[in-house]
Amino acid sequence: MTIKNIFSSSDLKRTLLFTVVIGFFTLIVLQLFRMQILNQKFYDVKSAENSIKGLVQSPLRGAFLDRNLKVVVGNKPSYTVFITPSNYQRKYDTIIETVLGVDSGYIGKILNLNKKYSKFVPVRIKRDISFDMIAWIEENRDKLPGVNFQVEMEREYPDSIIASHMFGYIKEVSRRQLEEDAYYNMGDFIGNNGVEKTYEKYLRGTKGVKYVLVDSKRKEIGRYKNGELDINSIKGEDLVLTIDAGAQRVAEKAFIGKKGALVAIEPSTGEVLAFVSSPQYDLRHFTTVTPKEIWRQLNTDPDKPLFNRATLSIYPPGSTYKMLGAIAALEEGIITPESRIHCAGGYHFGRFFKCHGGSHGPIDVITSIEKSCNTFYYSLIMKMGLEVWSDYGRRFGFGQKTGLDITEERQGILPNTEWYNKRYGKNGWTKGFIVSLGIGQGELSVTPTQLAQYTALIANNGKSKKPHMVKGYLDSQTKKIVPFKFEDIDTKISQKTFDVVKEGMFKVIHGAGTARSAKLPNVTMAGKTGTSQNPHGKDHAWFVAFAPYENPKIAIAVLVENVGYGGTHAAPIARDVIKEYMKNFPEYNEQNIEKKKNLEGKIVRISNAN
Repeated sequence: MTIKNIFSSSDLKRTLLFTVVIGFFTLIVLQLFRMQILNQKFYDVKSAENSIKGLVQSPLRGAFLDRNLKVVVGNKPSYTVFITPSNYQRKYDTIIETVLGVDSGYIGKILNLNKKYSKFVPVRIKRDISFDMIAWIEENRDKLPGVNFQVEMEREYPDSIIASHMFGYIKEVSRRQLEEDAYYNMGDFIGNNGVEKTYEKYLRGTKGVKYVLVDSKRKEIGRYKNGELDINSIKGEDLVLTIDAGAQRVAEKAFIGKKGALVAIEPSTGEVLAFVSSPQYDLRHFTTVTPKEIWRQLNTDPDKPLFNRATLSIYPPGSTYKMLGAIAALEEGIITPESRIHCAGGYHFGRFFKCHGGSHGPIDVITSIEKSCNTFYYSLIMKMGLEVWSDYGRRFGFGQKTGLDITEERQGILPNTEWYNKRYGKNGWTKGFIVSLGIGQGELSVTPTQLAQYTALIANNGKSKKPHMVKGYLDSQTKKIVPFKFEDIDTKISQKTFDVVKEGMFKVIHGAGTARSAKLPNVTMAGKTGTSQNPHGKDHAWFVAFAPYENPKIAIAVLVENVGYGGTHAAPIARDVIKEYMKNFPEYNEQNIEKKKNLEGKIVRISNAN
């Protein structure tokens, strides 16, 4: 090999090496250019993800105010323990479970449920922990990576009223709810039952985010950009309820030790003034995760405190339904205010149907309501027929849900020909089946809420709005109520008919009727007692009423289970609630007694003229 060849070979190697080196550095430069110039934003985000952590900030839940803007459901601060799975070491489970006072395996169960979600998102472990536990966690923070706590809010009930079936409660969101609404994260709470559930989207508010800097071990080391990029949470709307706290308090006290329900409505607006299902349950047990023993006790209690009797229980309305028959007969021209039906102590149709109170002789419609004459209404339903009777019942909301703004409600039973045919077959029933419907017995069944709506419609001459528990929400800026809209109700029944029926109801209390015990010294009232037959024990007591007679402000339906007569057991409760509510109207004070006496005299003279 010549010297020339040797140099040529050496130059070639040098050239190849130089080319490789140049190419390598060119690739590096191009990669750096791509990363730092072309894809800068992408890698900035990646870097931020590794050094910045977003902490979700739960908003304050909206409060409940009564119609006088007094807080009846609020919020109070509470400590909640969180674990961030990416940083946490499972070997600490037993120690933390012991400190928190929970069962063995509790932490593992919660973290396993959260596996489908990001391991960098903190998971709620336990709410409402004591300050001593917080102090222990803070003291051992360096030894417990991934364990932290936050101050959150839980429900507080500052007033002395319970209203458990009205308010409802909040509970931890379920898997199904997580899938249905992206707003919620594992461990969030959501409205369950009552107003809490119906108005959840108004109450829950808008979540915020606080950004913090973390080190390579995801430990927080400070705020990111001094919080400039944080997103503040927005508090939920404060709901203005329709209830009057004073009337609600009196109603609840009256039902202590009793089973039943009470619904009071403002006749002109459909606003619910008081709402009780008894027995109730303590909402404070539901402010966090409900203990198993409490939940078991509530579900096995034979008195069923979780069951909403005001909207879910159905009962025959008894004699409180007689006004419906009178209204239908008057409107259809079957009777006039002067018409008389002879009562000889009962009614014959296939068998003898006894009358309440013995023989009344020839009586008109006003006296039939005052004396609660069964014979009068046996006769009316047979004259008008089942379909007419059923049609008027539907006008007042029977046989259908009232639309009350809580989710749980039954429609009751309002029989008609189709209903009987479906139940018994076309040839399986006779006209004798419908006789008892005339006095509110038989297959007819209503809820206390339906009966309260019916009473409110009578009080307000057939017009109102669908019953509701929430007026609207309180605007955080103007502090004015933003009202919700509710559907109008119009029975399309004449004023003359209501005048006649209401006079009969007036005499039930202020005449020789069955509810004289409900009389108040300074407020004129109209009402009707009823007894709901109960094949399983003592009858149920009904009472419906409205007041003041000349300008109704409140209509009420009261049911007390297994006690007997409405005039004895239900009427005094209604009287006390009406008395309390009328304190809101100064004109109805002791000085109004003379006015009431004059009105009573006028009513009696009208009756005598008939």
